[in-house]
Amino acid sequence: MTVSGRFVALIALGAIPLVLFGADGGTALLILAGWLAFAVVVGVVDLALAASPRRIAIERRVPGRVRMGADALSELYLTNTGGRMLRGVVRDAWEPSAGARTTRSRVSIPPGERRRITTTLVPVRRGERRVEQVTVRAWGPLHLWARQATLAAPGRIRVLPAFNARKHLPSRLARLHELDGMTSVMLRGQGTEFDSLREYVRGDDVRSIDWRATARRHDPSGGAGQRVMVRTWRPERDRRVIILIDTGRTAAARVDDEPRIDTAYESALLLEALATRAGDRVDVLAYDRRVRGRVQGVSGPELLARTVDMMAGIEPELIEMDWTAVPGQVSSVTSQRALVVLLTSIDAPGASHGLLSVLPQLTRKHTVVVASVTDPEALRATRARADRAEVYRAAAAERALLDIARIAAAIRRLGADVVTGAPADLPPALSDHYLALKAAGRL
Repeated sequence: MTVSGRFVALIALGAIPLVLFGADGGTALLILAGWLAFAVVVGVVDLALAASPRRIAIERRVPGRVRMGADALSELYLTNTGGRMLRGVVRDAWEPSAGARTTRSRVSIPPGERRRITTTLVPVRRGERRVEQVTVRAWGPLHLWARQATLAAPGRIRVLPAFNARKHLPSRLARLHELDGMTSVMLRGQGTEFDSLREYVRGDDVRSIDWRATARRHDPSGGAGQRVMVRTWRPERDRRVIILIDTGRTAAARVDDEPRIDTAYESALLLEALATRAGDRVDVLAYDRRVRGRVQGVSGPELLARTVDMMAGIEPELIEMDWTAVPGQVSSVTSQRALVVLLTSIDAPGASHGLLSVLPQLTRKHTVVVASVTDPEALRATRARADRAEVYRAAAAERALLDIARIAAAIRRLGADVVTGAPADLPPALSDHYLALKAAGRL
């Protein structure tokens, strides 16, 4: 049971005659006691006339999946199975990270009828967003006292990664088509996989001339029918790409108000979409000290769907990454040469020691790329030196940037490539590096 402001105002009305006409102490107490008893009786009658909130049948409908930041519609269907009119308020108790724009709705449900309440959700976190209960408050006709009950109405919605980096996909696909020769003439050096033969045009590399094919087209009369044939080349297809996401403690840090693991997810999804369109086979692995998620042996549109579904429920573990097991995890995926992309952090020399120790095992057999997000605030801090505090802050930022540069140089000496960038820049930068490797024939 609960009371409203109207009931409080009704009690306060009993003091008005005392102020206007005055009364001694004993009379005032009698008047106040009588008025309070009257107000309580009216409240009890109002409560007795209120509908029972427990006679409300609740049905919930929510979409199964939604991308983080996108709108989703949650629907509640309330059926009044009692014999009285229900006038009241319904509170849908979604957790805060579900991003419910409104949680309270006024309803008026006659006996035997049903009403629908819609709630717009804009989730701000990945994973399972849940709701367990609905609270119904039914007021009496005078809106003085109300009956209240909390009813079970479980529901959940799976929030997938936002994949904001997909806006970069069209431009990268256009560059991929150029490499494949769909929008430009393929030349030697853009790939090492033979594609087709065509006639020589001015500007072609003479090293691409196929003399045997030219001889087969030889015109015995020596007329204008003689044509020189050249080979065209394209980037290799059907290569293996293994994306390993570090889900250890460093992935929990926030960079530019975004968890580092979310940036890794964005980078992995953009690279996966691009590599799939390029005809390569992609496997994704989330790992710290155990396999947190794996997508393997899938191709086509199902690959991206299964990857985002896997990523949705994985949060960083506050434990150190076990780099010694990474070569074995890669070998369990494929024994052939592959492009291995390690999405991790290289901003602390101590935390990067494990990574540096296993890189020789990986680079001996695979092409390895280490991708790491950098904090743009550190770069901005190096430029602000107005007072003593900012000077010290700039010195600390310079030290952090030097550490990153040292680790990156050590990674390159061990035979791997390094890609770094701010949260918004890392996904396209990693995809550009993939295209550069394909153009250079290193895959």
